[in-house]
Amino acid sequence: MRNPFWRLKSLPWIILLQVALAAVAIATIADLLLAQGLALLLANAGSGLLPLLQLLFMVLPIVAGFAIGALALTVLERWFTRQVYIDTGVLWALVPCIALVIFVKGLLPIPAALVSMSYPLVVGVLLGVFVVGKRHWRRW
Repeated sequence: MRNPFWRLKSLPWIILLQVALAAVAIATIADLLLAQGLALLLANAGSGLLPLLQLLFMVLPIVAGFAIGALALTVLERWFTRQVYIDTGVLWALVPCIALVIFVKGLLPIPAALVSMSYPLVVGVLLGVFVVGKRHWRRW
């Protein structure tokens, strides 16, 4: 009988954690810059723009997660193409690696506006990895 955990042991976890670390580091820098820009926008916004800004703040965590997932897949494709054969299992393993790095980043004293562990962010990461990585779904 075949061991169902064999595939989990054969995944390139170290490389995926490095990819997740690079993607979250880049996203954290962008998050700090975006937080400064949003603070300036809120300071200068009139009362007529507040409903639009509320809608923006509801959608922004999902968009940030999508960007992190897409960035992580792009880093994996560009830097580690020779070491990793990207298939559906690798895409699924990339999502918890990103979530783990975001969780550990949340324990550090780094200010965060959008890149902090939340359900909408993880859903966005999942969407980002699988929408951008659609060409890797059918590989076996």
